[in-house]
Amino acid sequence: MRIVVKIGGSLMKEGVPAQLVEDVVALSPLHQLVLVHGGGDVVTDYANRLGKEQRFVVSPEGIRSRYTDSETAEIYQMVMSGLLAKRLVLALGRAGLRSVSLAGADGLLLRGKRKSKLVIMDERGRKVAIEGGYTGKIAEVNSGLIDTLLSQGYVPVVSPVAASEQGEPLNIDGDRAASTIASKIKADAAVFLTNVEGLSLDGKLATHLTPSEATTRLPKIGFGMQKKVMAAVEAVEAGVRESIICSGTRSAPLAKALAHDKCTVISSR
Repeated sequence: MRIVVKIGGSLMKEGVPAQLVEDVVALSPLHQLVLVHGGGDVVTDYANRLGKEQRFVVSPEGIRSRYTDSETAEIYQMVMSGLLAKRLVLALGRAGLRSVSLAGADGLLLRGKRKSKLVIMDERGRKVAIEGGYTGKIAEVNSGLIDTLLSQGYVPVVSPVAASEQGEPLNIDGDRAASTIASKIKADAAVFLTNVEGLSLDGKLATHLTPSEATTRLPKIGFGMQKKVMAAVEAVEAGVRESIICSGTRSAPLAKALAHDKCTVISSR
């Protein structure tokens, strides 16, 4: 199987989880794995250390995100590509696994389209348009680069930083990046590892949802999980067989996700 794994930022705060490294090493001989990592809280921490106050905005749909000006874009790229990705590569290397860290500019892996405007809610609850900053959506994935690395036995480790049409670094949502990569490389599954078991609805773990069922429930889901569910749905609608949202804090998290053990599976079946 070909599997794209999104490692949530909540799992990267204190370093790379040992149980995740062990699981990736155990599964790599059986599957082709691509890792996409988050790390927004670590970016915020380093930005504050550098004296750059971070601004967060909320969309009309209730999605909270970082406002990325040019200075923040540089810090974001530095932390994501220069720190967190290397932590993953080094941890996998210590376990004997060959991996390569990549960001959007590397081999033009991720080409993004910069948002010219953002529509947000102001302090009074009104919709306002502001300059888009250095955020964007993926417009193109160099799937051939990933195919080449996988065919040679490497595990690609992808940072959610795209290259704009003007050659600028763009902050892109990590969950959306994993979803888009999964669809473009024709992955069998997209796994979203986070710090909870999966999507909780009415006080219970939702074990299986179709894309339409998940979309219908979006207004009742908190913003952090909402973004993951949206990305999971998009992957399935784009041809990925299934998306799985599950905990990355337990032993063998990826193997248990693939076995549908205590997780949320989104698929058309």
